[in-house]
Parts: sequence; structure tokens; C-alpha cells
Amino acid sequence: MGQRGEQLQAEMLSIMDQNSGPISAYDLLEKLRSSNAKMAPTTVYRALASLTEQGRIHRLESMNAYVPCQHDHHHQSSILSICDDCGNVEENVAPDVLNQLETVVGENGFSAKRHVIEVHGVCGTCDSEGAVQ
Repeated sequence: MGQRGEQLQAEMLSIMDQNSGPISAYDLLEKLRSSNAKMAPTTVYRALASLTEQGRIHRLESMNAYVPCQHDHHHQSSILSICDDCGNVEENVAPDVLNQLETVVGENGFSAKRHVIEVHGVCGTCDSEGAVQ
């Protein structure tokens, strides 16, 4: 990847870090266009694909959005807990759960290539705020 591509990825990561929750590709594009009006959607999607492949960001399949990786476990699949109230996303790694999952799907001869585990619910903060009311 060239220097321009690395600069774009760094800028995208910075925007994601400053964002309070998941961000869609088009919202990211809109923010990037403030400094480069001619930024094309395909350029953003290529950079997002590269960042995802590197394990530096995660694509939230259920929301069609992206979040930065919170851990240095780039070679392990993550379990993403998504709060349906505030939009907060927490990342956890549980190798035993992922190994069990591979065993279960492998019983039928299925070979998993990637895992996307998203759990929707209510985070502890929102849950405790609801209990107080």
C-alpha cells in the first residue's frame, strides 16, 4: 500500500476513534470529504476492507457499520456486544467459545473461514439507568 493509502487509513481510524459509536461507510465518506471533496466511495470501501483484513477495525454486519478494534488480538475473532439503547460496542475475545463453535459447525464437515459474532442487548450503564427509573 502506498503512502496515500496509509494516510487515508490513519485518517479513517482517527475519525472512528473520535466517533462515539459505530460509523457507516457513507458517514465516514462525508467526514473525509471535508478535507477532500473528491473522495470516492470506492476508495473508502477499499480502505475499510484493508483495515478489516488487518484486524484494525470490525464490520458490524447487523448494522452495516464499522468500529475500531479495541484489543490487540488481531488474529482472533471477536465477540461484539452492541447496546441497542446507546449504541456502545464492547469487544471481547473468548477463544474457548470460538473453538467450541468451530467444533459444532465442523461436525457437518463445514470449515469456518471467519467468525462474526454480534450480541445485541443493553449495556450495564443503560440497564442500571433503566432500573433506577
